[in-house]
Amino acid sequence: MSNTFTKVKQAINLFKNIDFDQLAKISQKVDLKKVMDGFSKLDDAQLKGLMKMMDGGKTKRELPPINGDFYELNERLNEEDRALQLKVRTFMENEVKPLVNKYWLHDEFPHELIPKFGELGLAGITYEGYGCPNRSFLMEGVLAMEMARVDASIATFFGVQSGLAMGSIYLCGSEEQKREWLPQMNKMEKIGAFGLTEPEVGSGAAGGLTTTCKKTEDGWVLNGQKKWIGNATFADVTIIWAKDIGDGQVKGFLLRKDTPGFTVEKIKGKMALRIVQNGLITLKDCVVQEKDRLQQANSFKDTANVLRMTRAGVAWMAVGCARGAYENALDYTRNRKQFGKPIASFQLIQNHLVEMLSNLTAMQTLVFRLSEIQDAGYLKDEHASLAKVFCSLRTRDIVSQAREVMGGNGILLEHDVARFVADAEAIYSYEGTKEINSLIVGRAITGMSAFV
Repeated sequence: MSNTFTKVKQAINLFKNIDFDQLAKISQKVDLKKVMDGFSKLDDAQLKGLMKMMDGGKTKRELPPINGDFYELNERLNEEDRALQLKVRTFMENEVKPLVNKYWLHDEFPHELIPKFGELGLAGITYEGYGCPNRSFLMEGVLAMEMARVDASIATFFGVQSGLAMGSIYLCGSEEQKREWLPQMNKMEKIGAFGLTEPEVGSGAAGGLTTTCKKTEDGWVLNGQKKWIGNATFADVTIIWAKDIGDGQVKGFLLRKDTPGFTVEKIKGKMALRIVQNGLITLKDCVVQEKDRLQQANSFKDTANVLRMTRAGVAWMAVGCARGAYENALDYTRNRKQFGKPIASFQLIQNHLVEMLSNLTAMQTLVFRLSEIQDAGYLKDEHASLAKVFCSLRTRDIVSQAREVMGGNGILLEHDVARFVADAEAIYSYEGTKEINSLIVGRAITGMSAFV
């Protein structure tokens, strides 16, 4: 009796949205009593099929969440670090994402974001003291990924500020220099830039710098040019690396933006990282006081220490760029319909998505281990270089497939993949090209240097 009652109740539910007028019309055509008796005799499978038929044959199912962290590496973070990760994700989603397409398109920087970034207090995240957070290199990497997941330009801006500029002062500066600059840079009250690359000198910076410094009675006189310097157009201080005419060694300097003879020209016409304001710096008889020379920067080895510390972060940025492209592409394929159903249901689209996720997961596990090595204190150049090579190479593959599954719409900014496709090209080259980083790893594993 109870089973029959349940079936009749289910049958009644089929008619719950029918009003009395409709029911009256139905009763003129069919014997409702016989219909209800018939329902009571249906088995579960028959009743389920009938309900499905009356629902239009549509099955409602909840799709899985879009999550590029397929192996749940976030579970390795402690509660405090996970909360910080989600805080930065919320900031990027709510404050940054609504702005980036417009600024990327117009080759401009959203300066209104700087005070909001400052409120996060994350710049110089791994440094101890001077108002800096003193968190792990792992968290530095995770946050770089979270920023690049929304926009690689903003992640690069932060990497220059927090890693290259502040890192140069933290590793190579005097105590006075650290106290003057690091607290203000942590709060984003002062913005920094890092000047190493030159118009004719990129990969050969170790021994080929043409920018010179000369000791005089008035201080140091700097001459030369620097190119591709991120943040240069609005930085308050720029770290300049120059070769000492006296001893042939590379030295570092703090160039304040109002220094006479120091000029910056914005580089225009870029196809990648368009929000990053790269500058061509010209130094013409710039006089820098001894107090603004980085006191612990006495050779290119000191410059290399800064680069080694930050190169892992670039590998994490590549992961973030790839993750952003993958997650946006997955979302698109689940909503875009062709031939009457979402294209995510097609075999070839799923194959692309799985290939993207496979590469992304391999990248994530690699950089996660890389940061563990860095936190343990035995990171080597070849460790960081291998990650930079692999992650930037695989990112190219992922963003290409992300654009492919979106068809023609993949080249439109509004679908949030085109930026990643373009920005991946810059990530592939900066902080050491694929070829140079490959030779660093090759030297480590063979014991033979293939550098010229």
